[in-house]
Amino acid sequence: MKYLINFFKGLMILVIVICISFFMVTQLFNTNETIEPAVVDNRPSVEEFIGTIAETARKLGIENDLYASVMIAQAILESEHGQSGLASAPNNNLFGMKGRYQNSSVTLETSEDDGSGNMTTVMAEFRKYPSYEDSMKDYANLLRNGVSWNKNFYAGVFKSNTNTYTDATKFLTGTYATDSKYNEKLNLVIAKYDLQQYDSPVKNKKTITVADGDSLMHIAEAHNVKVTSIKQWNQLRSDKLVIGQQLNIYQY
Repeated sequence: MKYLINFFKGLMILVIVICISFFMVTQLFNTNETIEPAVVDNRPSVEEFIGTIAETARKLGIENDLYASVMIAQAILESEHGQSGLASAPNNNLFGMKGRYQNSSVTLETSEDDGSGNMTTVMAEFRKYPSYEDSMKDYANLLRNGVSWNKNFYAGVFKSNTNTYTDATKFLTGTYATDSKYNEKLNLVIAKYDLQQYDSPVKNKKTITVADGDSLMHIAEAHNVKVTSIKQWNQLRSDKLVIGQQLNIYQY
């Protein structure tokens, strides 16, 4: 009887071992289980995009009596900060400008507001540019020189004809864009990213070196600037810093 009990105990242990082994093998070779790959977002941040066009906007603003802040805000809004199909290479159209540029164009689907907040989808021909800079120059030329039937069509956006950038964004609503809330959207973008800084010349620029324990918030507080500004000036994609990294700091 004792031997029989030991036999059954041994058999149970063997069955348990086999079951555990089988489970482990099936888990190891289970091809039906999908392993989700890590998602890495390599798209530029809004601040990084601003950094690529800000100084061109500042220069064009000074030369053409325009608000660089409005120009940058429009580029962000119209191009989804450079990520839309129209803004991406090889089109490089940051402002949704229709027609042809040096006989180059691309036809894409777009949404338009009928002036009452109702959106409709249409196909339209848009200008195609060699670069962002060409797109920005063409935009500034349009605002400065108007349209064929009225050279002063956009005079309401000039710095000399307005008190603040909000006057310019209000004028663009219904003239440049059909979106009935265009000025509200532009004003929010300008405030969020402190774009007014680009309406003035740079008074001073210095370069600092990131030290151990530094963060964007710490550096911003130390130099009395905003975190978003530091990210723009240095075209940063994230808040991560590296010891020894060089950062540009501007004063206006």
